[in-house]
Amino acid sequence: MSDASTPTRTAGDHPLDTLDWRNAGAALGAPYYTPQAPSPIAAPYPVLLNDEVARLIGLDGADLRRAGYAEVLSGNQLPHGAAPISHRYGGHQFGVWAGQLGDGRAITLGDIQRPDGQAFDIQLKGAGQTPYSRFADGRAVLRSTIREYLASEALAHLGIPTTRALAIVGSDAPIRRETIETAAILTRVAPSLVRFGSFEMLFYDQDFEALAPLADAVISAHHPEIAAIEVPTERYRAWAARVITLTAELIADWQAVGFCHGVLNTDNMSVLGLTLDYGPFGFMDSFQPDWVCNHTDTGGRYAYNQQPQVGLWNLGRFVQAILPLLAEEPDDAVRIGQDMLQSYRGEYDAAYMRRMRAKLGLARAKDDDRQLVESLFKVMAADGADFTRTFRGLCHVGDVAGDNDNAFIDEFVDVETARQWLVDWRARLADETDDETTRQAGMRGVNPKYILRNYLAQQAIEQAQSGDYSELERLHAVLKAPFDEQPEHAAYAELPPDWARGLVLSCSA
Repeated sequence: MSDASTPTRTAGDHPLDTLDWRNAGAALGAPYYTPQAPSPIAAPYPVLLNDEVARLIGLDGADLRRAGYAEVLSGNQLPHGAAPISHRYGGHQFGVWAGQLGDGRAITLGDIQRPDGQAFDIQLKGAGQTPYSRFADGRAVLRSTIREYLASEALAHLGIPTTRALAIVGSDAPIRRETIETAAILTRVAPSLVRFGSFEMLFYDQDFEALAPLADAVISAHHPEIAAIEVPTERYRAWAARVITLTAELIADWQAVGFCHGVLNTDNMSVLGLTLDYGPFGFMDSFQPDWVCNHTDTGGRYAYNQQPQVGLWNLGRFVQAILPLLAEEPDDAVRIGQDMLQSYRGEYDAAYMRRMRAKLGLARAKDDDRQLVESLFKVMAADGADFTRTFRGLCHVGDVAGDNDNAFIDEFVDVETARQWLVDWRARLADETDDETTRQAGMRGVNPKYILRNYLAQQAIEQAQSGDYSELERLHAVLKAPFDEQPEHAAYAELPPDWARGLVLSCSA
């Protein structure tokens, strides 16, 4: 690749040229999107390609490898039909309105549509400066790119809504962070990358007329049943209610696997209920209700046990931004918005308890189930028991006292208290109708054996930084089957080594 300042077009025979590029974002234009070509980078090379995500967008991974994907997925070449853009949005960061933010290092090549009508944005993260880069270089480094790739794929295979990762492309181009690192570009795929902050930006600009076109674009593309509602205010209310539900379900998903996002600013909240923007995230090791995975979050605003409440606070900012769509009269809009937000807590609690009952092997709902869950977490917190291993161990415990109890009890220091909890749990199982085999199989299907522990990601990163991607590929493969026993990979399910306990990261992660 030459040192040209603008990308060239492919010859028309690349697999990415065969996609049905619709480019709805480019068609919307200002004030939502700005045309922006990627900045070519020196000597890009392939690091990792995700065959599953290639199939998701209608491509074959083998074809991409044969054609060579590094030049296109680095931004050095543009597929025919792509119309690259960057998205303008704002956001509340740590509770404070931060003004205009936008895609500072992400450039969306465009959106494509599969034959079945499903649409996907294809975005290059780390592809150069945009109008929203401010003083940043628009680049990403290999370290953070690997973390996002692995995290998004880990959550996807846990069944949690998330953006996906198609590929990592590397370059030896030096990037200055805390130290000099090498560049990388992540290809991110998602049905939409519109955020709460997309609407907040318009609201704070007082560009109220611009709210409806963006809302209608999201609704028509992703909620056809809502798009069919003819009365505009009723349509937007139904959509806002859907966003509330999707957010409640997403955060319940996170809580059920011990996942902490780390930076739940409103610009990192998806209107489709997707996990979006992976920075200093973490999967919990030893259970601590107030665990903070981001060491720059000194006040604990985004601690694990604060995520449900932060979800509500962020939804409040979103609903505020779209108030002009909810009713013609401002007072009516405020009342309607407040009433809608009242549903969140009930929706979250119901979603959370469905997941926790499944984790405990309970098919029926009883009023005192919450007490059983909370008593388990109390025992886990007192001992610092490992979140994932505790629930996975419980999958192997039998219905009868003494039947493989150690699979669970061995995770605790206070054995007697853990044993007493098993007594209470078995008493609750007496109200169930599933046999032991059915119950255990169901529990293994929701309690993962393998998660992306920070130290596992760090080991893969360190090897990749020396040019060895074998550990990255191996870890990715393990995370694609988190509920399977995978005895050949049992080491990945062990407790973290002493050096990795309590490992946290900053926003630069």
